[in-house]
This record gives sequence, C-alpha cells and structure tokens, in this order.
Amino acid sequence: MTIPFTSHGYYFDEFSLGDTAVSRGRTITEADIVNFAGLSGDFSQIHTNAEFARQSGFGQRIAHGLLGAAVASGLLAQLGLIEGTVMAFRELTWKFSLPIFIADTIHVRTTVSELKAVRRLGGGLVTFDLEVINQENRVVQSGKWVVLIAARPE
Repeated sequence: MTIPFTSHGYYFDEFSLGDTAVSRGRTITEADIVNFAGLSGDFSQIHTNAEFARQSGFGQRIAHGLLGAAVASGLLAQLGLIEGTVMAFRELTWKFSLPIFIADTIHVRTTVSELKAVRRLGGGLVTFDLEVINQENRVVQSGKWVVLIAARPE
C-alpha cells in the first residue's frame, strides 16, 4: 500500500510491512551548503571552494553528505507519517553512494521493512528503508532508520 500524505502520524499498529511513501522534491542550493558549513563547522574545500572543487574528481562543489541525510529527514517529516506519534529515533544506518551537487533536486522514497512491537515502551519499532533519489532517478544515499512509534491510545 502507498501511504498518503497526512497531517497526523500513524500509530504503530497502522503500519504494515511493505508500506511505501514518496516525498516531495527539494532542490539543494548554494545557501544550503553555506548554512550547513556554518552550522556543522565543516568548511572542507570540496564543499566551500569552487576552484579547489573544480580540480577534484567531482569537477565542482558537492553538498556535505550529512546535509543530504538532514534534508532527507526533513522530507520524511513533511510526509507527516510520524508526526505526533514518534517517541524516539533509535537507530540509523546510512550509505553515501553518489554526490549531491548544487541545483540537484532530491526526494525520498521510504518503505516499511520491519515491525517489532515493544509493549513495555508503549509502542513498537518501525524500520524504514530510505532512498534519497536525485532528478536523474539515481539513488545518491540510502539507509535504514529505526524509530519507536506510539501504540494507539486505548
């Protein structure tokens, strides 16, 4: 089943294995990279120096890998799937496959791959497989997020 956009989160028992959702797109800008460098303190030249980056294997500046992961988090949040029902972000496994360049437009595709009830914590663990996909339909980052989602109130 494809999960529709929502303004309220789903409770643990409302998720099913194989549920999928696709976010809106978001274009990565130079301002994103500059702001992320300021926030994180990572001013590596591959991100901030156009002349240095031009001589690199990428031929241009690239976004910080963690910027891509952070934007993916925001895109997933905008879907509303866990709004008000998430209790904790428990685990993250992440792979950086391809660079994200200035002016790339990315979106997130997520699939529920595992469900584990944890009644003593008042809900269950939902594992989301995520793919960050660029405008060329290429997966640039991917991974698994495990979140604790509340059970439906009785």
